[in-house]
Amino acid sequence: MKSGNSQGRGGSSSPFNRTAQHDAKRAAILSQAAQLFNYKGSRATTLRDIAESLGLTKTSLYYYVKTKEELIFQCYMATLAHHHKTLDEIEQQHASPTRRISHFYQRHFVNWLDATEGRGPHYAVLLEIAGLKGEHRERVEAQYIAMFKRLRGYLQAGIDTGEFRTCQPTLTTLAILGSVDWAFSWLHSIPRTDVLDAASKAVDLILHGIASQPGAGVPADLSPGATSDNTVLGFDRKEQNRLKQEAFFKTGTWFFNKKGFSGTSLDEIAEHLDVSKGAFYYHIKNKEDLLYYCYERSLDITARIHEQANATHSSGLERAAFVCRRVFLAQNSEEGPLVRYNSITALPMDRRQEILRRTDASNALFGDLLQQGVADGSVRDVDTYMAQQLIAGAMNAAMDIDLWYQVDDLDFAASEYFRALFDGLTVATPSSKDS
Repeated sequence: MKSGNSQGRGGSSSPFNRTAQHDAKRAAILSQAAQLFNYKGSRATTLRDIAESLGLTKTSLYYYVKTKEELIFQCYMATLAHHHKTLDEIEQQHASPTRRISHFYQRHFVNWLDATEGRGPHYAVLLEIAGLKGEHRERVEAQYIAMFKRLRGYLQAGIDTGEFRTCQPTLTTLAILGSVDWAFSWLHSIPRTDVLDAASKAVDLILHGIASQPGAGVPADLSPGATSDNTVLGFDRKEQNRLKQEAFFKTGTWFFNKKGFSGTSLDEIAEHLDVSKGAFYYHIKNKEDLLYYCYERSLDITARIHEQANATHSSGLERAAFVCRRVFLAQNSEEGPLVRYNSITALPMDRRQEILRRTDASNALFGDLLQQGVADGSVRDVDTYMAQQLIAGAMNAAMDIDLWYQVDDLDFAASEYFRALFDGLTVATPSSKDS
């Protein structure tokens, strides 16, 4: 009888096993591509960049993938396959909804650390699904929806068994995924030795929230127009031009959010606004400029919201709740949308760093509110830097609500969306809230 061990002719470790060699090379290409896409963005990353970083020629790379879109698609499918495999393992090892959610959340941090330290592959962050075309987008979305439904099922099971608070599971799942997906943008800012500790703290925050007392956040005034700055000052030509630019930025933001940078056309935006191409290009020179201005506009709106929070509420928790809910309104009303950071890697590095510096400053303001809350007793003694990043990720993801949930009541939707981050998933006890 022929040997079936790994030294046999057909063994996976055999140097003559071409299938194993092909799979290993393909995995290396996907990992390297994912790392570059996450850092530089798919727009700025070329197939030549990927080939050279692996010591390959472009011709060798073309043996595995023909186009950059095909490579992005394969990277995204690899990420989703990994997530589903993780969920399979978690379901085999844990029956409790609490432990299932906790381990899934924690694995994102572990995966990042393993990749950074060379113990595992890099996985592409799913930033540009909207930019995929045809069957590629359909297949990625199908796998993402399947993953989403599995996580939502854990939440519903926890509600049914009494482990979790009553919540709207679709909105809560969106917030949880948004918060953890954002981790790739900030984990590099803490020492690697602290990443696993950060993972434990993040899980604690999702389970128990930031509020010292559940439900203590004062409902925000969600009246439309609170952050609006669209008053026409008579027939001032300068003001009219400003309003035209505002319309371009709002519409551009909508297109970038829905179609991604590569899928957005300036001609299509001009047609949507029913203006001539000449009139449009008088204000906006190119697509990169428009994207940059969309980020600037969103950050300006967020800055005004912070000013209102400081002027109208007293405790740190109340101010933080106000900011979250007003941002939610801006994203899901005529006032918005705000730009989603999925497109940030489409900006060239100098502009991207400028926007990220402003974003970090805005997030730091939110962290200041949480620190005020810790000082006044309205917020638990949590890691405020990590909390501000998790909540920022959830706020960034809030603009996809309409794809998953019909929002009939903005106040209810905002409250439910942020409930896990403020009150926690689990039914609170004094010991758990003090832990």
